[in-house]
Amino acid sequence: MGKKKYAGALLATLATSMIGLQGMSAPPQQTVTLQQGIGPAVVPHATVFGNTPANTPVTVSIILKTQNTAALQQFIQNSTTPGNPQFHQFMSTAQFAQQFGQPQSVIQAIVNYFQSFGITAYVYPNNLDITLNGTAGEFDQAFSVNLENMGLQGQNFHGVPGPPKVPANVGSPILAVLGLTNYSPFVSNAVRVPQSVLSKLPNRGSSSNTPPTGVVTPQQMEKLYNITPLQSQGDEGQGETIGIVTLASVYPDDPYKFWQGYGISVKPNRINYINVDGGSGAPSEAAGSSETALDIEQSGAIAPQANIDVYEAPNTDYGFVDAFFNAISSNQVDSLSASWGESETIINYLIQQGEESPGYAQSFNEVFMEAAAQGISTFIAAGDQGAYDAINDTGYGTTTNLAVDDPADSPYVTAAGGTTLPWSDIPNNFGSSLGIPDSVVTTQRAWGWDYLWPYYSIFGASSEASFAPNFIAGGGGGYSVIFSQPWYQNGVPGVSQYHAVPYLTPIDKDTSWSFNPNPSVISGRSNGGRAMPDIAMNADPFTGYNIYSTTFGAGQEWGSGWGGTSFVAPQLNGIASLIDAKVGGRVGFWNPQVYQFAQQPNSPFTPMNATGTSNDNLYYTGTAGTVWNPATGLGYPNVADLAQSFASESEGPAATGPAAPTPPPGPGAPNGPAGP
Repeated sequence: MGKKKYAGALLATLATSMIGLQGMSAPPQQTVTLQQGIGPAVVPHATVFGNTPANTPVTVSIILKTQNTAALQQFIQNSTTPGNPQFHQFMSTAQFAQQFGQPQSVIQAIVNYFQSFGITAYVYPNNLDITLNGTAGEFDQAFSVNLENMGLQGQNFHGVPGPPKVPANVGSPILAVLGLTNYSPFVSNAVRVPQSVLSKLPNRGSSSNTPPTGVVTPQQMEKLYNITPLQSQGDEGQGETIGIVTLASVYPDDPYKFWQGYGISVKPNRINYINVDGGSGAPSEAAGSSETALDIEQSGAIAPQANIDVYEAPNTDYGFVDAFFNAISSNQVDSLSASWGESETIINYLIQQGEESPGYAQSFNEVFMEAAAQGISTFIAAGDQGAYDAINDTGYGTTTNLAVDDPADSPYVTAAGGTTLPWSDIPNNFGSSLGIPDSVVTTQRAWGWDYLWPYYSIFGASSEASFAPNFIAGGGGGYSVIFSQPWYQNGVPGVSQYHAVPYLTPIDKDTSWSFNPNPSVISGRSNGGRAMPDIAMNADPFTGYNIYSTTFGAGQEWGSGWGGTSFVAPQLNGIASLIDAKVGGRVGFWNPQVYQFAQQPNSPFTPMNATGTSNDNLYYTGTAGTVWNPATGLGYPNVADLAQSFASESEGPAATGPAAPTPPPGPGAPNGPAGP
């Protein structure tokens, strides 16, 4: 396939001229070193195979610095504060670009520079992301680097042994350069009941005919969180568009077969698949295609009449960031979710090693600020290792320190946490076949698999002490060390102080754990960082869900025993679509609004503030009399009441602001509808 031609994307080949007297040498041009995503110090860990052939196609994304950041932050706060003249008066992409993107003169200078090497450029409508397509040889010259082919941890990729450099006038507005290394760092936040346990369960593995039993169905989930009244009133997401950002492709018919299996009548031809930076490649379970399947299936089951735009990008630093920039700057989706991430621990480790840059996490935060300004509600999975989200992240050994997940740590997204349902709520549940009594969980609690540790022998372990440190799963939560506490969390009961149950110590080193089966409750104070999660719902695979995915294999398309905060993020995405349909427009960034709802006498949330080992995410637990904790955030929602809270906070329907201009076709041009 030849190179795409992007209308309006500044692709003209520039003529160059020499200024000054012939024979005179120009003064040396000052250069600046640029920050990367996955950077050059990955090289010492990798096997280098040789120089990347000069004609190898390479994609690089240039992320630019947001202008007038303080004004942008104030606008976001105003647009989510009832009574403010700007409340729910969201921006178009063009308005955002004019006020907070880089000036056209800056954009043109950057584009001109790279085009002088034969590199083509696509400028996103928000004026904060420029995607470059060229060859390895062209980028070697443009960035004064030497691209090399490498291998690490089973991956083959290209990278550079030194930092990129460009002239100062080109580099000063650049926040980060992504794509000079195309290593795949992100993992899905989906978790399955261990296969060793599934193999013991009758009719619980997979079936190609009907959904396996013993899990939560979409209809049960909708009743548990009181979503059904909205659907009964006719609010099914009609007129709304759900956005999914993912790093793996999916077989287009799979979501429809999931909905059909559960008897859910959906809008036909509702899914658009949008390839970003060339897309995610062919569907495969190794790539995480079941993650994409569940994202579409869960959000679309809750909002059966909504359209769904799926942004599929390569699992690279530039791919993940560009997928968000594409979805948000096109401004076609009303709500958005993603269920991929990496821990802050690995980000900071890679920064220290020179393998990532501080600008990388900020790249996500920039685009989430744009989403908030444009009224797009964004939900990100908080992680699935409880308070220890970095446990298997580094690739260089186990780390046991407390950590939260990125990009869920951004103050401008709603971080989706996890709970465990009472086992008796699920007839014929997994535990009944394993000999674990329903009394193991009698009320909805924070998801943490410590409640299963005493049953170690069922899982093939010799003792609880040996089993616990190797059976780490729970809803992600804690305090960011990258982002500060945002305004909407100030003064919220429970945010500044916490209680915890230290089963495992230490909590701050790369080391092995000591296990305490009967921990005392301890207390601590926030580090002043962004506190997460924000909202929690059922995520425990033992009270979990089914996925339909062709990648499971022929005759095995129905996969049982799945869970993770990967389910909660798209479920909230679907819920947002119902709420937008009810109020008649976008309600925008949830967090400033839901934190206010949670502090009112008629809160639509049930705070899970019980203290102790029956309500923890392997470390953090609840605190009596509070509305928030690091295990479950504000708790779980009564969605009908939540929708009413959104509807009641303004006299008129929410406004989406001026319509965004239709973006030119670019690296994320839609492929068109898919499905029957």
